[in-house]
Amino acid sequence: MKYDEQLTPENKLFIKDVVHDKYGLPTVIEGINTYQHSPLKVEPMERGTWFPGCRRSGVIARKLGIYPMWLKDGTKALTTLLQVVDNHVIRYIPPEEFNPPRSSVKCPANKQNFGCLLVGAESADPQEFTKEYCGLFKDSGVMPKKKLCRFLINPEAAIQPGTPLYVSHFKVGDYVDVRGVTIYRGFQGVVTRWGFKGGPASHGVTKTHRRPGNIGSGGEKARVWKGQKMPGHMGNRHRILKGVKILRINTKYNVMWVLGQAIAGGTNSFVYVYDTKLPLRRLTEAPYFPTFYPEDEEALPEEIYSDDLHPFTAPSITYDEKA
Repeated sequence: MKYDEQLTPENKLFIKDVVHDKYGLPTVIEGINTYQHSPLKVEPMERGTWFPGCRRSGVIARKLGIYPMWLKDGTKALTTLLQVVDNHVIRYIPPEEFNPPRSSVKCPANKQNFGCLLVGAESADPQEFTKEYCGLFKDSGVMPKKKLCRFLINPEAAIQPGTPLYVSHFKVGDYVDVRGVTIYRGFQGVVTRWGFKGGPASHGVTKTHRRPGNIGSGGEKARVWKGQKMPGHMGNRHRILKGVKILRINTKYNVMWVLGQAIAGGTNSFVYVYDTKLPLRRLTEAPYFPTFYPEDEEALPEEIYSDDLHPFTAPSITYDEKA
């Protein structure tokens, strides 16, 4: 607990029962005692209309690991599993009120045209956080979240606070950008950090086997150039993998399989997934806008595969009976 409230074990159990009765279980698994409609305390928002180039919200996911898949032509494709864990919209800030510090959010030049959508992931016990932090979730009617993220969106893509976000926010075949934090390796030398070959192992070499050697700072410049590859802290940096294709989606467990294995972060680390900004891979058809609403759409199958991906349930070899 964040505060020492001098609670008895019976009172702690009573508080947990009240929280479970009011909010239910997290919306990680679809259809198993999940709370899809929160007690909103604001008027419902009017849904906008999608247009090419419209920027909508993203989701927060956990990186589960690497998994091999096979295309229909027999090509092996390594994919990364991302699970959308208990995402809810916490707050929407319209463009006229959104004015972040320049160092806080990397805004485009025309930032006055974008609003901000605050999304949270993984509900937790309110007793684990401060009262000020729990106040952020008062208007949305959801439990405090472990992870928060801000997404710049067009006003037409605003989502009602308290709305859950599922993996069905995206479609199979869409291209997304995935932003994560690289694994922290601590202070490393040039061999580990930059892949330097190092010096020879013998023939007069003494204590310089893994040294960087001469960095060429003599002569006229007489200084170290910016960007020089030298020992230092490795990892713990934000990196974005752009234009990643979604090959498979599991709507029950909110898991997506994306092509590639270069997504930053270790197992169980948080990543942020949103529509790609690459000009040639942007959305050309209207997605679920502003997000997927189960009550408005037809029930989706549990497994959705890309057209060029071989599903495990289908046979890999077929025989012609006439032959």
